[in-house]
Amino acid sequence: MQIDLKFLQETFGNVFESELLKELALTGNFMTVEEGFVLIRPGGYIRSVPIILQGSIKILRNDSQGREALLYYLGGMDSCALSLTCCLDRKVSEITAIAEEKTTLISVPVDKIEEWITKYSSWKHFVFATYQKRFEDLLNVIDDVVFHKLDERLIKLLQRKAKQSGNNIFNITHEELANELATSREVISRLLKQLEKLGKVKLSRNKVELC
Repeated sequence: MQIDLKFLQETFGNVFESELLKELALTGNFMTVEEGFVLIRPGGYIRSVPIILQGSIKILRNDSQGREALLYYLGGMDSCALSLTCCLDRKVSEITAIAEEKTTLISVPVDKIEEWITKYSSWKHFVFATYQKRFEDLLNVIDDVVFHKLDERLIKLLQRKAKQSGNNIFNITHEELANELATSREVISRLLKQLEKLGKVKLSRNKVELC
């Protein structure tokens, strides 16, 4: 769907130059996707890069056995550094991107990514800032794996979901949590039962409530 220039000016007026906003209005595509919508899978060519307006996208890394590990989330005014890299290098995707909730975004065609870097200083700054954010996210993932026990990582994941959704009750399976933490469903189920005994969560069918 074509984007209204006035909407872009109100949303990005303090971020992008006016000429860039005009180009974004002409070439960008406004989209709303529902929870669970898959934006990209491993092996696919990335034809556009998302800028998230509202909602949340989770970025997962797949191994050779099909297991998934959570890398980071994209929220408001975020973009995906790995998607940008694949666009610039003309490489296939090595990640899965899934809408964590109903999400609105603007998709930018790949042919504009590099062009705008050389043409608009604000876009170059946005791209570099995106890389910096995602680098910090990945450092946090490494810190969690190396320095924190799995039960601490599980609580941290639930707290992050609560902060992003504004709700402390999640419609999520033990299998999905296990995938995000790169472990087994049995381990997550055992940890959740332990956390429930400690009064930190309440469990029901396909639901977890963070106390």
